[in-house]
Amino acid sequence: MEVRWTILIIIIGCALVTFLPRVLPLMILSQMELPKWLIHWLKNVPVAVMAALLAQELLLSNDQFSLTENGLKLLAAIPAFIIAILTKSLLGTVIIGIAFMAVLRIVF
Repeated sequence: MEVRWTILIIIIGCALVTFLPRVLPLMILSQMELPKWLIHWLKNVPVAVMAALLAQELLLSNDQFSLTENGLKLLAAIPAFIIAILTKSLLGTVIIGIAFMAVLRIVF
């Protein structure tokens, strides 16, 4: 099998584009002492990202706000949210959400 230089350069370029944005901030920030307020603020970023993803999935249908078309998703989200708050378990939350969605699809 012949290796083309252009393909090899593309693979190396893709590896760098994937690797550098992840490693450079880690290397730079590991050498710095971050203020406590920034650390506290950064802890909220995953929650904000998850909320944005969930809101889009639960409230939008065909890029339009719609509660009626997403009724089953919203109903299945309620016990999943309760389990998430009570247990803080991602696996438990996913299992409950999937189970309730399956039951709702069978019933309705």
